[in-house]
Amino acid sequence: MKLVSLTDLPIESVSHNPAIAKQVMLRKGDLPHLTNFAQARLGPGQVSPAHAHQDMCEVFFIEAGTGQIAIDGVPHVLAPGTCIAVSPQETHEITNTGLEDLVITYFGLQVEAA
Repeated sequence: MKLVSLTDLPIESVSHNPAIAKQVMLRKGDLPHLTNFAQARLGPGQVSPAHAHQDMCEVFFIEAGTGQIAIDGVPHVLAPGTCIAVSPQETHEITNTGLEDLVITYFGLQVEAA
């Protein structure tokens, strides 16, 4: 068992944009196939640049704020309550289009490289 609280976790940088803050609740090795379980906060105008993972899928759940995720160049609106899954090799970029923090809880799952 592992019990964590966001109030006890350090703030780290997101690898795709060090200006974006995240708190990692679970890391690779904590559960089979899980690469991370975290919450990120993108300030107004912040962007997590386009990238793709060869051997990982990701699931994003929007807690607060508004934004956009472009998957393979196709934009999709992000609003509280939205959940979106990105498959391996799908290029994705997240942008905060609102005036408040875009709060995203997300996790990654390791899959075999295609």
